[in-house]
Amino acid sequence: MTARRVRAASVWGVYALALAGAPWLFDSSLALTLLSQIGIAIVACLAFNLLLGQGGMLSFGHAVYSGLGAYAAIHTLRWMAAGTLVLPVSLVPLVGGLGGLAGAATLGWLTTRTAGTPFAMITLGLGELVAAVALMFPTVFGGEGGLSADRVIGEPVWGISFGPAWQVYALIAVYCFVCTAAMYGFTRTPLGRMLNAVRDNPLRAEFVGYSARRVRYRAFLVSGFFMGVAGGLAALHFEIVSAEVLGSLRSGAYLLFTVLGGSGYFAGPIIGAVLMVLSGVLLSALTRAWLLYLGLAFIAVVMLAPGGLAGALAGLTCAAAAGVLRRLWAGLAALIVLAVAALAGLALIVELLYRRQLDAASGPALNFIGLPLSAESADAWVGAALLLATAVGLFELARRQLAPQWAQEGAR
Repeated sequence: MTARRVRAASVWGVYALALAGAPWLFDSSLALTLLSQIGIAIVACLAFNLLLGQGGMLSFGHAVYSGLGAYAAIHTLRWMAAGTLVLPVSLVPLVGGLGGLAGAATLGWLTTRTAGTPFAMITLGLGELVAAVALMFPTVFGGEGGLSADRVIGEPVWGISFGPAWQVYALIAVYCFVCTAAMYGFTRTPLGRMLNAVRDNPLRAEFVGYSARRVRYRAFLVSGFFMGVAGGLAALHFEIVSAEVLGSLRSGAYLLFTVLGGSGYFAGPIIGAVLMVLSGVLLSALTRAWLLYLGLAFIAVVMLAPGGLAGALAGLTCAAAAGVLRRLWAGLAALIVLAVAALAGLALIVELLYRRQLDAASGPALNFIGLPLSAESADAWVGAALLLATAVGLFELARRQLAPQWAQEGAR
């Protein structure tokens, strides 16, 4: 076995151990819920990145296919409970995948006729169309209240009923690992390679005998299937599906966090999926300004790290392997400390503004990382402004001193 295969096997082994060992490290009910949502988000973000990262197709309405998969799964659960359909609960996510595939086969034939900006606009329009139509057919989509079902159906098999949260997580983890491996394998197939060629130069792909539209359409089908699987897993986990899962907010979340994680790297959407769940559940519980922080983080990543967090980590890994970090550790540590200080100053200003303008009914007092402050105190505002200005100024000075050394090390 070559060294490359050993490294690949090690990475997949660590990934499997992380999925299997996570509930042993975090065994609370909240942790299991978060882990289940992370597994679902990983499948969805990877499926979305098959189009964005691998095919260069920016979709603004891709939540439609995970939503259709969720509806297919919830209807299947209801039919199983009524006795009109006999199917193991563990296969319900595959029914969701077929639902997403059916939607992709229908809508994808139109959307993949073109690429670039027209493709993005068509997906946006079709996504909003499907979301609007869903509210017009409450018998199928449940209206604003949605549809609910019970995932515990029939007698337990080998003690597994999918009632306890850990059993649901185990099923999600298995699907997450299998879907991740399947999508990685797809990127190594001739179709996956041609998808990269169509992304980079569709005219040359046409010249060598491949139809760019057919390649895009087939990739769209694959992406739609895995989006449907993610929707089916979500239906099992939450046991309720509403028209919200078809909307543009969900599609925008997939786009934002896939780019944050790094659409140019296969592991980037996995990082983005973790951030999506943690920010939506934990960060939103800490501050009302969490959407503002996400927007600022997105702008910062696009401007400073176009490769996303995965690209930044890859660059740091290469620098560490070359010994650059060891030689420049003092300057890098200073930059990190100053960046954290600047972020703290910015966050303090944001929290003061939110408390003063949008949450005045709660009173001026607030607690910022353990410090009792008042939005009406001039000292808090002056201190926050001084902290931000000083940290930004020192950061820029340190960056200018470190930049020539970093460039010199990179030229070696």
